[in-house]
Amino acid sequence: MITAAVAAGVLLATFAIAVRRGLHRIVDIAWGIAFSTVAAVTYLLSAGEGDDARRLLVAVATIVWGLRLSAHIARRSRGHGEDPRYTELLGKARGHRTWYALRTVYLLQAALVWLISLPVQTASYSTAPLGWLDAAGLTVWAVGIGFEAVGDHQLARFKADPANRGRVMDRGLWAWTRHPNYFGDSLVWWGLFLLACTSWQAALVSVVSPVVMTLLLTVGSGKRLLERHMAHRPGYDEYAARTSGFLPLPPRRGRTHAKPGR
Repeated sequence: MITAAVAAGVLLATFAIAVRRGLHRIVDIAWGIAFSTVAAVTYLLSAGEGDDARRLLVAVATIVWGLRLSAHIARRSRGHGEDPRYTELLGKARGHRTWYALRTVYLLQAALVWLISLPVQTASYSTAPLGWLDAAGLTVWAVGIGFEAVGDHQLARFKADPANRGRVMDRGLWAWTRHPNYFGDSLVWWGLFLLACTSWQAALVSVVSPVVMTLLLTVGSGKRLLERHMAHRPGYDEYAARTSGFLPLPPRRGRTHAKPGR
């Protein structure tokens, strides 16, 4: 369980920094770093056991995704105070807020990092050479990281323009789905899952990863919480009425244009 210890180590170190700074939102930056660290350690541990090309491919794919995500979140959160999600969560603490945060945020995320990383760990120990299914997995991964990166870039540019202050972002990929970054995130892990499907046993073990990630993004702490936060914004209801909630689909016709609100 070395990889479990690695995931826990990254999140515990983040916890110590967060407590020192009084800012728990930095755990979001550590999320991608933790996956990248688990992937790097798995690559080293599997040397001489798994197919070298497969080991390298899954490690690089995971590290690229993880570090891009962490860098983006770090840039986005620079200069901001605590995330309202963590303020609300810690407001429900029974007992000491710090230890409550350790249990419900950091240790939980460490467990999720290890669980969601199962395709990376499984694929790294497979001796099967790369084939057509791996090409499909890499394609799905590439589409996913493309959606995520382009969606994040489009939103950042939109927010940087003072003329867009108070308006809803409904352009580019955001006209097709209200969450292109979450959709892309999900695709990344379905792609990594395909890279681990070298046998039915490996597929059975690994499928929990994309399922859990997709559920987290759609009904867990991702889409659900964000939309609850955005629901009171003027114009967001109109945007939500014409725009798909997750899967990219053409905008629905016959809806009014979004009013200022984001």
